[in-house]
Amino acid sequence: MAQTNSVGSNGVADESPNMIVYRKMEDVIARMQDEKNGIPIRTVKSFLSKIPSVFSGSDIVQWMIKNLNIEDQVEALHLGTLMAAHGYFFPISDHVLTLKDDGTFYRFQTPYFWPSNCWEPENTDYAVYLCKRTMQNKARLELADYEAESLARLQRAFARKWEFIFMQAEAQAKVDKKRDKIERKILDSQERAFWDVHRPVPGCVNTTEVDIKKSSRMKNPQKTRKSVYGPQNDVRTHSPTHTPAPEAKPATEEQLQDQINYWGGQLDRHRLKMSKVAESLLAYTEQYVEYDPFITSTDPSNPWISDDTAVWELEASKEPGQQRVKRWAFGINEVLKDQVGREQFLKFLESEFSSENLRFWLAVQEVKKRPIREVPTRVQEIWQEFLASGAPSAINVDSKSYDKTTQNVKDPGRYAFEDAQDHIFKLMKSDSYSRFIRSSAYQELLQAKKKYGGIQDRRTSFEKFTRNVGKSLTSKRLTNLVPSC
Repeated sequence: MAQTNSVGSNGVADESPNMIVYRKMEDVIARMQDEKNGIPIRTVKSFLSKIPSVFSGSDIVQWMIKNLNIEDQVEALHLGTLMAAHGYFFPISDHVLTLKDDGTFYRFQTPYFWPSNCWEPENTDYAVYLCKRTMQNKARLELADYEAESLARLQRAFARKWEFIFMQAEAQAKVDKKRDKIERKILDSQERAFWDVHRPVPGCVNTTEVDIKKSSRMKNPQKTRKSVYGPQNDVRTHSPTHTPAPEAKPATEEQLQDQINYWGGQLDRHRLKMSKVAESLLAYTEQYVEYDPFITSTDPSNPWISDDTAVWELEASKEPGQQRVKRWAFGINEVLKDQVGREQFLKFLESEFSSENLRFWLAVQEVKKRPIREVPTRVQEIWQEFLASGAPSAINVDSKSYDKTTQNVKDPGRYAFEDAQDHIFKLMKSDSYSRFIRSSAYQELLQAKKKYGGIQDRRTSFEKFTRNVGKSLTSKRLTNLVPSC
């Protein structure tokens, strides 16, 4: 692991509150890049070319679970996203620095661009980079919308020295053309990822912003300034993203017009009124009020007060009460999280010869809870049963979900069927579930529970009460009879 330039000339790097975190993340990256026990890096064949030095997002997650004593897949995904946000590895397909637990390809960043090197690039460097991108006729190097806007803004800001910036970009483009094709492709992606960290996509978190509170506690909060393309002594064009402006200048007419356009766009955004939010909250509360023991007393009694466990027995019973059956009509999630509800829903789907949708959804939910060593085998079993050609219980999914699932199954993980599962869930919610609620089977079950359920529940509780009272009276009579005998 290269650790050059880790300390600036004034020793600021050692005082940085983030440096300890950087070192810990870089230790993990070094273990990931180990030849024997690290993440396998491979070259992937695409349609017309090869993609060198990549690995998948699921490889990172599985490696973290195995080597960092992480048991929760979500925790591993969160840790990987934090490392990606700092630019230690990056996706090669887009500009969003997040980690996905699927077949998305990632690449490691070169140590030269690591944040521990106290990088703080200038706007002139960014202008050179964007200008160089426009000179290369490659589809993968085309500017995104926000990059094109940044280029136009920088061109206006550096109008007097734009000729010098253009000459720099032209010279660097000529040097890049002399490199090997694979090396040039890797360097282009690494340079792009560096700017995705320091000039992120609008809406993404900028991890390079200086915390004002932390800076105020430092003796010299100014970070070491560097240029992406080598050491430079001119720091007059330092980026205002990281340091405050030296003096407040009156806004120009163009800046005022930009603010007007921005606030005009904010007015056009769709917003929900507070009254509508309150109405939704009240409707939800009214719907679930009889299921909240803090508001409505439980029937037959509260087990924490009366020591009568009838409520718990009813909840665990295979014969649900009227309240449980009524709750299934609130939404498909209420049916799926109730074991008896799932069984009744499955019986209904079997009568309509479409039970494979629910069985597939339940199988995917079950595979997410299995030990990691059993996941690949179970994924293949689900694929062969529901999605493979000639599957005995074939399900109907759209082409986009099928293609994504086909790609994920090649490197099976817990969430390989996520897209297909979402598609099937929407189908059941919009079609099968509504017919189930309107079906005679559900209505008969609901009416039967209305008619008999409450009486049986109360009778059970009353019988327990009278039985306990009878036992106590009998014992008292026996004790009174003993002296007379």
